[in-house]
Amino acid sequence: MLSLENKVILLTGSSQGIGAATAPILGKAGANLIAHYRGLPGDLEGAEAAIKDIGADHKHLVVGDYEDDAAVDRLWQDAIDWKGHIDVVVLNAAMMEPSGGIDDNQENWNSSWQRHLQVNVQAPARLMRAAVRHFRSRGGGVIILMSSWVAQRGASNPDMIAYAASKGAIKAVAQSVARGYSKDNILTYIIAPGVVRTKMSVDFAKITGGEDAVTKTLAMGEWVPPYEIGELVAFLATGSIRHLSGATFDVNGATYVR
Repeated sequence: MLSLENKVILLTGSSQGIGAATAPILGKAGANLIAHYRGLPGDLEGAEAAIKDIGADHKHLVVGDYEDDAAVDRLWQDAIDWKGHIDVVVLNAAMMEPSGGIDDNQENWNSSWQRHLQVNVQAPARLMRAAVRHFRSRGGGVIILMSSWVAQRGASNPDMIAYAASKGAIKAVAQSVARGYSKDNILTYIIAPGVVRTKMSVDFAKITGGEDAVTKTLAMGEWVPPYEIGELVAFLATGSIRHLSGATFDVNGATYVR
């Protein structure tokens, strides 16, 4: 079994979905886990549930709304203050809304693009910048970005253009960080999930023909279980395969093969 003993890991978006599935896996591997939640109704309870089996001395909660740059800066500082340093940053938090498409009115277009770019690009890029600066002072570290297969293939629903663009943009940020700072032992990995069984994906399926219709498009005939993403995160967090830095890991059950 892999070990993350003594590693301090910041996991954003830990209250639901992939983040909630990843948190206990990191805890079981021995990590000191900083679990971030956004602060919306139910978020704190979701984050607490995700880390309930981790020992009190090995877990810490931080709150921060990605729509507020100052809140993002505070969550980073709160995370640093817990143990004095961070070894791994897992940038998982994101938003996805079926808005910002070609046929939206101008007001909805503007609002959707602004929110998607703020939450899915500006906020995680801000944390990535802070992580790189911190890691350079410590001789290295690991960044894991949760991207999406839409960053490679585009969105199947044209109403999701803003979401797809934001995921493509933050992937480019991570790739640039990998190319620019791998020499400083800062390892950057990108995970691009397909259809994962999360509330976000289930809600999206409801407006695209239902779960059965989505499932029929998948090569394995099933959705990716969130714990598989969590297991991959835990492996990458070890940093044991250094020359994978910059790589994108497609997790979609062979539905999209590059």
